[in-house]
Amino acid sequence: MSLHIFGVRHHGPGCARSLYAALEALKPDIVLVEGPPDAQEVLPLLLREEMQPPVALLIYAPDNPRRSVYYPFTHFSPEWQALRYALQRSIPARFMDLPQAIQLAILPASDEVEATETPPDETAPVDEQRASAGAHTTISVGTRFIASALAPAQPHNPLMDKRDDPLAMLAEAAGYSDHELWWEQQIEQRRDATNLFEGILEAMTALRSDPTPKDEIEALREAYMRQTIRAAQQEGFERIAIVCGAWHAPVLLEIPSDNALLRASSAQSLGKEVANSDSAQSDAALFNGLKRIKVETTWIPWTNSRLSYRSGYGAGVTSPGWYEHLWTTADRVTIRWMTHAARLLRAEGLDASSASVIEAVRLSEALAAMRDLPMPGLAEQHEAIQTVLCHGNATPMELIRDKLEIGDRLGQVPPETPAVPLQRDLEIQQRKLRLKPSTEIVKLELDLRKETDRARSQLLHRLRLLTINWGEPQRVYGKTGTFHEHWQLQWQVEFVVSLIEANIWGNTVEVAATSYVHHTADTTEDLPPLTELLDQAILAELPGAIDHLLQEIQKRAAISADVQHMMAAMPPLARVARYGDVRQTKAERILPVLDGLFERIIIGLPGACASLDDDAARAMIASIDHVQGSVSLLNRDEQRQQWLTILRQLTERESIHGLVRGRCCRLLLEQNALDDEELQRQTRLALSLAAPAPQAAAWIEGVLHGSGMLVLHQDGLWRALDAWMSDLPLDTFDALLPILRRAFSGFQQPERQKMGEKVKHLSSSSPAHAGNAVVGVTRSDINQQRADKVLPVLAQIMGVEFNGN
Repeated sequence: MSLHIFGVRHHGPGCARSLYAALEALKPDIVLVEGPPDAQEVLPLLLREEMQPPVALLIYAPDNPRRSVYYPFTHFSPEWQALRYALQRSIPARFMDLPQAIQLAILPASDEVEATETPPDETAPVDEQRASAGAHTTISVGTRFIASALAPAQPHNPLMDKRDDPLAMLAEAAGYSDHELWWEQQIEQRRDATNLFEGILEAMTALRSDPTPKDEIEALREAYMRQTIRAAQQEGFERIAIVCGAWHAPVLLEIPSDNALLRASSAQSLGKEVANSDSAQSDAALFNGLKRIKVETTWIPWTNSRLSYRSGYGAGVTSPGWYEHLWTTADRVTIRWMTHAARLLRAEGLDASSASVIEAVRLSEALAAMRDLPMPGLAEQHEAIQTVLCHGNATPMELIRDKLEIGDRLGQVPPETPAVPLQRDLEIQQRKLRLKPSTEIVKLELDLRKETDRARSQLLHRLRLLTINWGEPQRVYGKTGTFHEHWQLQWQVEFVVSLIEANIWGNTVEVAATSYVHHTADTTEDLPPLTELLDQAILAELPGAIDHLLQEIQKRAAISADVQHMMAAMPPLARVARYGDVRQTKAERILPVLDGLFERIIIGLPGACASLDDDAARAMIASIDHVQGSVSLLNRDEQRQQWLTILRQLTERESIHGLVRGRCCRLLLEQNALDDEELQRQTRLALSLAAPAPQAAAWIEGVLHGSGMLVLHQDGLWRALDAWMSDLPLDTFDALLPILRRAFSGFQQPERQKMGEKVKHLSSSSPAHAGNAVVGVTRSDINQQRADKVLPVLAQIMGVEFNGN
């Protein structure tokens, strides 16, 4: 009976190639792999032809799917190769790590909530240490790493107080400042597997001078692995192959109290049995009283980007595309990599000739020779590509990084993979509507008059209600009409967990979305979120949800006393009313609710506008704009006249903040409800000497808010503004200057240029053209000297040049 321990690094092509060769030579009668025993039942699916890595085991608590863990695999994962080797030959293959049923029970729920809000720091040294040590990666959804399935905490070693990464010590001893470079050249690019795993075990044994785990979870994991090995021994297996993270390898053998064996070479260690009866009893005692929770397991598609550090799921490999290249390319590694890079650049319209490829290959080989390397690594090829193929430009290297070094491969799983009913329903609809999930960004234009496009729109909107944002609606200028929709689609692997979560609402997408809307409507108190939800339900075409929402909105509207809430609720309802012709939603079901809200807004708006400070005034004009947009969208004459009447009333009330009065004046002007004479009167009142200067400045800001072309031709307004500014005391002018600059800041440069030209010629305009009645002054009344002092300041405010003429 013999144990053969193979310490590996997850997602390492060199480890995977060497491991497969070692297993071929050993011909074990059982293979034990560091992984979750909870997944033993779904392990046979690994051999199905439809199973195409990258994939991941997903283990989750069915009563709380956010308590979930991923175990990613790809072709060049050593564990994947070990499992396939065993299953293809009908050799027993078992996972031997601590079950997630125990690990998730140990992890407090509060920790998981905190983790959800704080994604993992993909650059944190401890994460690199753990991933580099060879452990399987285990991640909560959108969260930091769960300590249970990562490599262990730092060993107790005085030297390690200065190191966050144990492999950095080995790399430094070998003369490397970058441990990733050292590992790649010594392990991943290695073609000769002779004594590789013995060397790894010896190195890790030296690093773990104190084998006692400092972390409780790590101690449980390693004890469980030893228990699994003992069980295999007791079953009579003779040649036991153990595949684990390199860090764990030393402690899976017998560890006498004097640590003699630990200091021995790996070759002496391999034939030893697992711990004696005392250590077996000690390991078993660790599991006394541990709780378990119910978990379920399935396979899900994974992506190369999720295998990289940059994704936040630090799985121990920075460039999965490069590692896949090392795995699949038997010879001429550099030439083929450069060819792939050139082809990618040419596909993007960039110049990358065959001659340039040859030059880049020679440069990478020269760099490797200068650095005393056996062959160019990724760093050398990266430098050569940027220098030769990208002509020194760093921008195209982002494309190389995303598409080549990382890659965008999306795996797939067999149809019989366990899945919740909601996920099955979505898969059926995806096939029916020819919407294939892809990690690529896909643009989609829908014509809702076509049955298939309309069904696609329904599906995407329903998924968004369930917080599965596979599609993001896009605004496209120049194309109008309610029957057109533009989407941007991109599938995320996390959506599988979201589907599992959403399954509590129903077994089909339509039922689940409807149930979710019902629940949200019953638990939401404020009116604006309800009307927004109604808008979404209309787009998703959920008749049952729409009826329920309308009832709830009517109830909330009847008791609401917040005018601004009612104003914010109008735009979604107005949009809903416009979809009647396209989505067969009758507008008459929405209009009574709109009418009720509008009447209450008309009654309550004057009082709501009284006694506002600056911030409240800005919030109020946003609410007024909501109603203005709704009235314009509905285009109903009676409603429009009521709205214009209330706007006029607001402009006349001196007790209302100047910003609100100015905005109302501007809205009247935009709708041709304010003639020149009335505008001049309003201007004289707002900018009179009796009006406080800050309120006058706020009024100007309100009037100027919007397109500059509309007010550009209002000569009376500009002359009133000129006269008002001319009479301002110097200290008041300095105080109001920020407000005035802000008022003009929203205009485009051509608009400001035209305004500057108008201001420049104000003083030279004749009385006949100036309209003396505007402000009650004539040319002879103007103090030219004072005017000349004001004009440069006005030009500066408007961002134009002033030449003194």
